[in-house]
Amino acid sequence: MEPVSMESPHHLVQMYPEYRNNNIISLHYNYTGKLHSSKYKGSLKADAIVFLVVCVFIVLENLVVLLAIWRNKKFHSPMYYLLGNLTLSDLLAGVAYAANIILSGASTLRLTPTQWFLREGGVFVTLAASVLSLLAIAVERHVTMIRMRLYHGKKKGRMLLLVGTSWASSILLGVLPILGWNCLDRLPACSTVLPLYSKHYVLFCITIFLAILLSIVVLYARVYCMVTFNRRRLGSLHAGTLKKSKKHMSLLKTVTVVVGTFIACWLPLFLLLLLDVACQTQGCSLLYKADYFLGLAMMNSLLNPIIYTLTSKDLRRAIFKLLCCLLTVTPGAEESRGKHFGLPILEGSTSKSDRSSHQGEGPNASLSARNGTLTASNAVVSKAAH
Repeated sequence: MEPVSMESPHHLVQMYPEYRNNNIISLHYNYTGKLHSSKYKGSLKADAIVFLVVCVFIVLENLVVLLAIWRNKKFHSPMYYLLGNLTLSDLLAGVAYAANIILSGASTLRLTPTQWFLREGGVFVTLAASVLSLLAIAVERHVTMIRMRLYHGKKKGRMLLLVGTSWASSILLGVLPILGWNCLDRLPACSTVLPLYSKHYVLFCITIFLAILLSIVVLYARVYCMVTFNRRRLGSLHAGTLKKSKKHMSLLKTVTVVVGTFIACWLPLFLLLLLDVACQTQGCSLLYKADYFLGLAMMNSLLNPIIYTLTSKDLRRAIFKLLCCLLTVTPGAEESRGKHFGLPILEGSTSKSDRSSHQGEGPNASLSARNGTLTASNAVVSKAAH
């Protein structure tokens, strides 16, 4: 591993004149054989335009999910904050992808190495944030199931620590190349997919990501076993405890599908980068098709909000109601938006009394509600008779 300087990017720009040399990009891209493609001539190609449209949908979808979580007090819990952090990383990934696409093609050759590092670093930061957010959710689920007690204050502190650590680690991982871990003066050590990145750095990142994903799979396997065991053990207890166990299982299914989708979308790109590390320069033609692998990886950020909507009943109701609130134009719509802005939009989540009523759901609650309705109806009929 090459030594990494911990000085600021500004000092590095002053120290290394090549960071401002526009010819460096052309030199590296030509050495790796990427300039043989027509991609670096003329304007953006049709596939790049399609990817840009996908990026717009990624940003909009994840923005809707974030708004739904923010506006509903029902989701103001540590677990949903972590899910919101994953959504935020997906939203920022959409922005980073869009910036990467706009600055690609012929625009790539007009960049300085500093600008190139910032362009690619944004993608690496958001990718690392997504992976570490998934790990944070897995850790939170695992710790909660082991303790089987809800200390909200402690959980909130643990959640803030997990979120802060994940973003700090992501940013550090993304800025390592601009801090010195690159191949500007060692062309044979350069990646083909990312011509200014050292193969050692690429291998380091992929190893970290794969290790995190393996840890997530192990944690969720343990959580699933614990939840299944607890459901069997709590089967004879009161309905409220069993209902809470079912909620844990429902949320576990949601995040498990999210993890599975992440692996399906990103694993091909990870394998391509491992092939990049193993191949000699200009030795593997598949490496020049990396844009399609990145396009598949982008789909992960597009699919996550759809997964939330399909697998979580609460989030589905919140998202649909938010969309109705935003899209419906009626005479009282503006007044209604003003009343609900910043407040929960799901019925049953606005007050303690409402929440209590939901906790009492069941045959008795339904019978009470029915009796109340009949009593009110009898009172009206009696009054009309007099």
